[in-house]
Amino acid sequence: MSGAWRMVARSHGGPDVIAREDFDPGTPGEGELLIEQDVIGLNFIDTYYRTGLYPAPLPTPLGSEGAGRVAAVGAGVTGFAIGDRVGAAGGLGAYATHRILAADRVVRIPDGISSEDAAAMMLKGMTACYLAEDSIALQPGQVALVHAAAGGVGSILVPWLRDKDVIVIAHSGSAEKAATVQAEHSLHGSFDDLAGTVRELTGGKGVDVVYDGVGKDSWSASLASLKRRGLMVSYGNASGAVPPVNLLDLSRGGSLYVTRPTMYDYVATSEELAHTAGRLFDRMQRGVVKAQIGQRFALADAADAHRALEARQTTGATVLIP
Repeated sequence: MSGAWRMVARSHGGPDVIAREDFDPGTPGEGELLIEQDVIGLNFIDTYYRTGLYPAPLPTPLGSEGAGRVAAVGAGVTGFAIGDRVGAAGGLGAYATHRILAADRVVRIPDGISSEDAAAMMLKGMTACYLAEDSIALQPGQVALVHAAAGGVGSILVPWLRDKDVIVIAHSGSAEKAATVQAEHSLHGSFDDLAGTVRELTGGKGVDVVYDGVGKDSWSASLASLKRRGLMVSYGNASGAVPPVNLLDLSRGGSLYVTRPTMYDYVATSEELAHTAGRLFDRMQRGVVKAQIGQRFALADAADAHRALEARQTTGATVLIP
């Protein structure tokens, strides 16, 4: 296809390894859709593939999330037509003007939700969905500690939990970010003092669950913030990978539970994907969660977007525009 281009990582390393290349996306095969993308979402997982923390063949097509319009429909596909607004989250290759995907990994964007909002929300929002709804069956009045509460996932997860009447202790990297978070308690500052503050706020008990996308730097504080038999949900590595876990630390901490989920295992089937996306779109339409787009970059400037993300200079979601 003439004019199609994408951004790839030609080697592993810093943002400078990201380069633009022309490519031919081809035509959709059986069960596939060709999507002409209008907006792409930026996510921290993109940096993991760029650095090689998550392995993938080089050159690596970057990006996992985007929204646009169906440009061509492959044989055997039902339920989609040319011109439909659609979104997808998962896989690689979203940093592109065009993308071919299996139709059962694509969802239709409802009326009333813009393509930009969908691209900003799908991966982060569906992550927030499985964290809040599926990783633990939280009940009203239970307490959750949410790290990076002003970030892409955190800014969705906090209001989602509060809509469930869960008490949220939010933690952010700066006073400025903490001021943007509406929660029962919005903290900031050093991880060294966090567990003590959490204990004070919970009458010495600790929290029922910690949602931790930070990783290495917050690990010890997260474990120390949990109540007896509490659950540690480690879903990201923004500060680096968590070191090897000593199971005796979980015993000493109060028979703690730990899970390291990935979204794919919660949307592995087309039915699970539709259910998860439906719950997200429902909360977007009801105004429970909103696409807080703090930054917009041209797709060609993806390297600059990565620099801002890794320097923690972004708030809310960031989108790339082809």
